[in-house]
Amino acid sequence: MIKRIVIVAALFLLLFGVSYGIHNAILSSNLSYSLLNVYLFFAISAVLVYATVEGVFSKLPNQAGYAYLMMMCLKIGAFVLIFQKSIFSEVVLSRVERVNLVVPLFLFLIAEAIVVGKLLNDK
Repeated sequence: MIKRIVIVAALFLLLFGVSYGIHNAILSSNLSYSLLNVYLFFAISAVLVYATVEGVFSKLPNQAGYAYLMMMCLKIGAFVLIFQKSIFSEVVLSRVERVNLVVPLFLFLIAEAIVVGKLLNDK
């Protein structure tokens, strides 16, 4: 269990480094929020989600899918609380800023779904 968590954490760290580097190199405009903080949030939360699902899977394998759904809700809530001032302010985000916010979200969401799906199919 610990070995799989470390491997997945290393994969998420690699995904973070590569995707942030490419995204930052391509990005030409200044954003009203910190792209690094957004990437860090999604990388750390992806590791926490996987570790939680792995822990639930080891004790209650039938409930691991529900744990994943619960962690997704908590992750969205934490994102709203943490980035409330910078992203959800009264200033309307431009289309470029919205796209640059959604890219890390979907990148880590897809990666999470893949590793959690592989875990849940390992019965």
